[in-house]
Amino acid sequence: MATNLTQLLAMPDLAFVADGGALVREIEHYLATLPAPARPIAVPLICALGQAPVTWDLGMPRPHATLLDRARRRAPEPVPIDTATHLRLLSRYLTVHGWCQGRLWDERGRRCLLGAQLAVLAAGYGTPATAMDARRHLMEQFTRHDRSVRSVDQWNDAPGRTAAEVHRQLDIAQSRATHRR
Repeated sequence: MATNLTQLLAMPDLAFVADGGALVREIEHYLATLPAPARPIAVPLICALGQAPVTWDLGMPRPHATLLDRARRRAPEPVPIDTATHLRLLSRYLTVHGWCQGRLWDERGRRCLLGAQLAVLAAGYGTPATAMDARRHLMEQFTRHDRSVRSVDQWNDAPGRTAAEVHRQLDIAQSRATHRR
């Protein structure tokens, strides 16, 4: 009956297959005879929490200097981005590098909202006009809840402010900027 079922399903007869353990031992023996690689294989570093480090601009096109840029020793043209993308990059930058209050950046590399905007611009993403539009979206978001807020920096430096609140407001402002296009 088993033979008929095998023929019906067009399955080969597997009775001749050797023990898999012997094959594994043979492969291990062969690999042990190979010379060790001269350089270790590059793998991403794993942090104490078990995550590979991620760059904040992952997936974004990087600014590339043209031949004329290199000849004139100038920075490449910035990558054009919209306001929503600028706000998303701010949140990603703050996630990777950390958020702080009371200064543009601290000794650990953390940044406030304005410091993160400067870092995103310095990396070649967007223009000062894009950054100002992003600040306008943030101010609209902040004054919607608290009319006493006079600047993004004042809101950032308010006592009791948390990084989670900063990311939440960036997400809301990004969503509003996306839907205004």
